[in-house]
Amino acid sequence: MELFFLAVLVLLMVVALTSGFPVAFALPGSAILSIALAALCGVIFAGDASAYFASGGPLEWLSAGVTNFRSLYWDVERDTLIAIPLFVFMGIMLQRSKIAEDLLVTMAQLFGPIPGGLGMSVVFVGALLAATTGIVGATVIAMGLISLPAMLRHNYSKPLATGTICASGTLGQIIPPSIVLIILADQLSSAADQASTARKAEFKDATGEFSMPSEFDITSASAGDMFMGAFLPGLVLVAIYMTYILVSALIKPESAPPVHHEGKYDRQFVLRVFLALIPPLTLIFAVLGSIIMGVATVNQAGAIGAVGAMIMGGYRLTAGKRLAYVPAVLALISTAAILVLLATTTINVKNIGGTGDVLAIAAAGVAVAGLMIAVVWSAWRSFKINDTLSGVMIETAKTTSMVFIILIGAAMLTSAFRGFGGEELVKEFLTGLPGGFWTQFIVVMAVIFLLGFFLDFIEIAVVVVPIVAPILLADPSANITAVWLGVMVGLNIQTSFLTPPFGFALFYLRGVAPPSVKTLQIYRGAAAFIALQLIGLAVAGAFPSLINYLPYRTYLTSETAPPPQNPRLQQCIEEHLFTIYDEQGDALRAAISEAGALDFSYLPEEQQRAMRESLKKASATFALVEEVRKAERAVTEASPSYRPQHVRVRDTQKEIRKVEAEIKDAGQTFRRAQNDEDVSQERVERLRGRTEALQAQKSALQSEIPREWEEVRKRYVELTEAEKKARLAYRRNVDGAYEPLATFLTILESTEGLRNFEATLRSLESVIAEAPAEQAMDTIKDAERELDKLAGASDIKSRLSKARRALKGDEPERDEAADFLRQAREIFADELVWRKRASDELAPMLRKYNQAIKHSIGLRLQTRLTTDEAETVAACQSSHRDISLNF
Repeated sequence: MELFFLAVLVLLMVVALTSGFPVAFALPGSAILSIALAALCGVIFAGDASAYFASGGPLEWLSAGVTNFRSLYWDVERDTLIAIPLFVFMGIMLQRSKIAEDLLVTMAQLFGPIPGGLGMSVVFVGALLAATTGIVGATVIAMGLISLPAMLRHNYSKPLATGTICASGTLGQIIPPSIVLIILADQLSSAADQASTARKAEFKDATGEFSMPSEFDITSASAGDMFMGAFLPGLVLVAIYMTYILVSALIKPESAPPVHHEGKYDRQFVLRVFLALIPPLTLIFAVLGSIIMGVATVNQAGAIGAVGAMIMGGYRLTAGKRLAYVPAVLALISTAAILVLLATTTINVKNIGGTGDVLAIAAAGVAVAGLMIAVVWSAWRSFKINDTLSGVMIETAKTTSMVFIILIGAAMLTSAFRGFGGEELVKEFLTGLPGGFWTQFIVVMAVIFLLGFFLDFIEIAVVVVPIVAPILLADPSANITAVWLGVMVGLNIQTSFLTPPFGFALFYLRGVAPPSVKTLQIYRGAAAFIALQLIGLAVAGAFPSLINYLPYRTYLTSETAPPPQNPRLQQCIEEHLFTIYDEQGDALRAAISEAGALDFSYLPEEQQRAMRESLKKASATFALVEEVRKAERAVTEASPSYRPQHVRVRDTQKEIRKVEAEIKDAGQTFRRAQNDEDVSQERVERLRGRTEALQAQKSALQSEIPREWEEVRKRYVELTEAEKKARLAYRRNVDGAYEPLATFLTILESTEGLRNFEATLRSLESVIAEAPAEQAMDTIKDAERELDKLAGASDIKSRLSKARRALKGDEPERDEAADFLRQAREIFADELVWRKRASDELAPMLRKYNQAIKHSIGLRLQTRLTTDEAETVAACQSSHRDISLNF
């Protein structure tokens, strides 16, 4: 019966959506009606409201709905959606203030003389508007009103002209900042959590281990990651569009003839291009650049964009009037002053250290005041001129409310879908397809593409993605990132604006196109660009680095970048380092040999032993690298023959676990029936037969597992364990090779500080002898704090601590304390002697040695990767690795 009510749910949703019922009410309405009907039928026919639910019941569904509602509006950890109204405000403000029109007209004059130049200018402007407004309807309408008449007037092919405008307008869905990407990031964050749980359960079932290594976990996605991931594919799509228009113009010149500018290309024209182009580019850099450089989160970048758009709108609405550009100039000067102050001084009102700090805070206050004046001035202009600000705020509220209501409705629908077993049904269907992950992925992409003919991007993002994403993300054979999946879905969803009959971009253009342009011509034009979008989708799928590289690079170069010891980075760091060992091995060996020739004989025994052991381990690095490579080759050579049997057995074992779950349910039903006098003997026998049939099915599946499987698996696991041990031995060795060197250099660098401590140490003698016990203890404690700042001074500190403890109690032991102080001074004198000599004789050579091995043998113990190293590791991380043989 669960499947019947699942069909009712889907049917209600389809009928509501196709009848034109508002999406915001169609989704939750379908869920509420189907849940209510199932609960009512359960009460009437089975005496249990939960009888016709695959899992849970109406109360659990209601509880899930409340949880989803609370998480959407009150969960402080889920702040991704805050960016939506900010970016919507930015887009509508730029559209209402005519900046889009200025761009279209100016770029058409600039590109016009090139074959197909007018069309390419539309694509170029579409990309710029995508990165600033992201509002498809506004962009298509603006280009339809301004560019389409010009293109038709200059004899452009009607299908090419309309297709170019429609496709360029949809770029806002994939080029960041994009509302689609924000919604996808929100949906994928929970999908990644579900997939992570599923993958851990699969790892436990397959290996018997309770803890899965962190490097096998799912890579989730934030809105910032989605923005970075979509940036390069968006540019690839722009390049494909422009190339298509140029090739069309060259092959068939009459379809896109060049358009010569009637005016002159003089200083005035250059100024006009500058004023039209630079402000949007500046806003793009401020929004996306702040995210890429880690200066701002997506929400903060959205606020920057909203304020920037209001300032731009303020001067555009007063164009030609006196003081039109004053607020914008004031904002630029104030922002520049703030950035300079932040870069050159530390501004902290709680820690003012002198006149310089006071002046810096005062200057910052003036700069912030100037920026506030510029913002308020621009807001006032936007409010007074044509009531622009009010209109923008109303439209922003409408759009944001629509998105949030749809999100709540979709959560209700998804919960109902899961309650009726729909998710398990989809999972069984996808995992049962031959061909593994890629078959599943292609089927999902095809379904999303077909749904794009009938549904809007939001419905697809919030209904389909939560169902299929956990299944695709959990698959260890592809081991895809959530960013890659999200961008691929985003590129696919983008086609929903172009696919007839319900493509919104087609409707928008049809509404403003002249009667001479037929609807069929718009469809023909859009069809070519749908094919181009699918080519872009294929390119992004074939080269995952296009999507994954920028998010990884941004993460690894940010202030919160993980240290090189992070387990998830080790595979790529070692690939990078092993190449360095090949290229620079002789130089590294020479540096180790040169350091080994130094005289460590006068150092304390502990330091001598540590440095000799360090150099010994450094020399052993190259042999251990070969051991790792040997073990890695053994696994690589064994994998092709092992993989087919592994896949076959693991699939069979999954089927066995499903059958075991069915046996458990059937057994419980059988036992209840046996104990129920109202159940007929015939039904009891049927249930017994069902249980026996499932047992027989389980035995048949178990017989399909080859007898030699355990031995084959054992041999392969031995190989992988040997590789793991070889890598672990290498990592411990290089850590042991570098850590003593880093510690020793730190000790030598604190020599001057130790020398300065001599006066403090000498003064303690009179303090212990004459001062009151409490005062003496406080003074010694202060001296201990000084020693905490000096590397390698623990022995001295230990003696001072004992001296301080000797002064405790009613009868302070001053003689004992004085004896401990004498020991501290003796240790201090010995330390200072060898440290001074080592600083003169060893420090220069050891610093040279440190520089030689710091970014190879010592890389793991650095606090962060350099930019070049981060780029190399990001390029490696951006490719997907099959980890299924570990499961």
